[in-house]
Amino acid sequence: MPITLQALFAPDRRALQFAIKTLIGGGLALWLALRWGLEQPAWALMTAFIVAQPLSGMVVQKGLARLLGTLVGTIMSVVFMGLFAQTPWLFLLALALWLGLCTASSTLLRSAWSYSFVLAGYTVAIIALPAITHPLTVFDQAVARCTEICLGILCATAASALLWPMRVERQLADQARAAWQSGMSAARATLAGEGQARKGLLEILGRIVAVDAQREHAWFEGSLGRQRARAISGLSQKLLMLLRIARSVRRQWKQLEPQEAEQLLPWMTEVQEALNNPDTATLQALRPRLLDACHDPHISSAQSYCLARFTLLLDTAMAASAALNAVEEGKETVDPPRTLTPHRDLSLALMFGARSALAFLVVSCFWLATAWPAASGALLLTCVVCSLFASRENGAQIGMSFMRGIFLAIPAAFIVGQILLPQWSGFALLCMGMGVPLFLGALGMAKPQIGATATSFCLHFIVLVSPLNAMKFDVATFFNSAQSIVVGVGAAVLAFHLLILRNPTWHGRRLLAATLDDLVRLTRRNLRGAESWFGGRMADRLLQLARHYPELPEPARSRWDDGLLGLDIGDELLHLRLSLAVAQAPVSAPQRRYLEQLEKILEQGPAGSRAEALAQPSEELLKTLYALPPSDAVKLAQGAVLQLQSSWRAWCRQQEQSHGLA
Repeated sequence: MPITLQALFAPDRRALQFAIKTLIGGGLALWLALRWGLEQPAWALMTAFIVAQPLSGMVVQKGLARLLGTLVGTIMSVVFMGLFAQTPWLFLLALALWLGLCTASSTLLRSAWSYSFVLAGYTVAIIALPAITHPLTVFDQAVARCTEICLGILCATAASALLWPMRVERQLADQARAAWQSGMSAARATLAGEGQARKGLLEILGRIVAVDAQREHAWFEGSLGRQRARAISGLSQKLLMLLRIARSVRRQWKQLEPQEAEQLLPWMTEVQEALNNPDTATLQALRPRLLDACHDPHISSAQSYCLARFTLLLDTAMAASAALNAVEEGKETVDPPRTLTPHRDLSLALMFGARSALAFLVVSCFWLATAWPAASGALLLTCVVCSLFASRENGAQIGMSFMRGIFLAIPAAFIVGQILLPQWSGFALLCMGMGVPLFLGALGMAKPQIGATATSFCLHFIVLVSPLNAMKFDVATFFNSAQSIVVGVGAAVLAFHLLILRNPTWHGRRLLAATLDDLVRLTRRNLRGAESWFGGRMADRLLQLARHYPELPEPARSRWDDGLLGLDIGDELLHLRLSLAVAQAPVSAPQRRYLEQLEKILEQGPAGSRAEALAQPSEELLKTLYALPPSDAVKLAQGAVLQLQSSWRAWCRQQEQSHGLA
């Protein structure tokens, strides 16, 4: 059955519950707005549908973000009108710049709170554009719009919290366990060197980023939600560390001679089995045996490094299991975790901001040139669509889905608003006429595949019907409004098609430059929180590289290898610094010299001619480490120095093969 028919005629229980409480929240907001005689009750109803989310914490968080953005936009609308009321063209230019700034900021923030910037951008247009011909009324317009929007937020939040509440924190446990199982499987597959490494790596990175994104929503669901949110940060951090150490063990394994690898094969098999069916008791029993084996005088130093890393891998697996228990039980973690830091791309944010500003300026010029009264509605829709979707790489596709919703809303709104409602009277019949289409639209909103189209249908249906205490029915006005909506959204979609990231190779080069910059900063960054800072940013970048991977020509697909090798070098650098910190060895001066030389090498970037640039600094630091009293931490540091040198050589060779010796 097609997804649309399934959503409308065979909805599941959760979709029905979501549609019912969305309709109740919107109906309550509309009734109160009509009861209190607000100027535009449709905004209260629209707001209730805009903030509607399947999970209660998401509604609260989105409602607060919308409220904050609305307040900022309200203030800025009064400021802009006060400064530029006498010069409409200058007012529109300032509004375009403000819209572009808000779009760029929402792109950079990479958080659920980025929705505040979205609202701050188009709230100015909602308030100020209708008042541009009557600037003295802007304060009244601001108070009225702010009141209507806040009413919609409160009603939607109350309906979601009281009727069949589906709390984010209750689903976090299931999502956390799925991410944990995926992390253990990825670690085992990494050790085994199984094929399709890119697919497995992307799966675990995607799960970690997805479960970490739910933290902010759970924070608004009481003390238990806040504790689980903190525990999720710890789990994400431990899973990234597990993936990092599994990759480091595999790199160390590749350095072994065939005879040495065969000698350690039983240990490798036992560790893989322990990760395949992870149990804390099994991991705890295996760890001391591995620790004793790595101190065996009859094995080589490379074998000893490998066994020591096996031990560290088990420690991290047990820490990840403890973090999972903290999430499931909703208890505090032992060590305060750091949240994952996302990758922020300034040039991409500026391009997305330019999308919004360009589309708004084009429609503004059309308005000033034609003086079409309905063009203000087109300008408003352009502003709204740009604010919502210009910060997304697939903004053009979402915009077209939005357009499909408009074309569905026009005939439905005409039948209800121009044929049925003129013959009906009273709030009950108004609810009946608008409720049926909105209920079907809400069922579609519960399906992510058609969510954009369904949301667009609901919002534009409300705009075109425009419920008021004293309804006015005019077919000419209706079709003028419909045309303005199509023109406004069409201009936004056109801007999305014109300003688009068409060169994945350029995108990959920028991600490589950002990775090198992070590696340079990692040589001197405070170790507290460095794991989450580097791991979160690299997870974001690898996911972006993978998204563009199929579009790249074969020679340019080395950008994915660049990302992996950059991740490996950062992991070994962290491993080295953490091992030396644990060892508390008196090597501060040699370590500082090594890190300074490594920083200079990383600033130049990998190239075939610099493959041996780390040889001398590594040799000097290893001499110091070999002279220290033997310990597990010192042994891990020695292995990290050797692996750093090996990974750097591999990166330089890869660059030489892809781009030549120059």
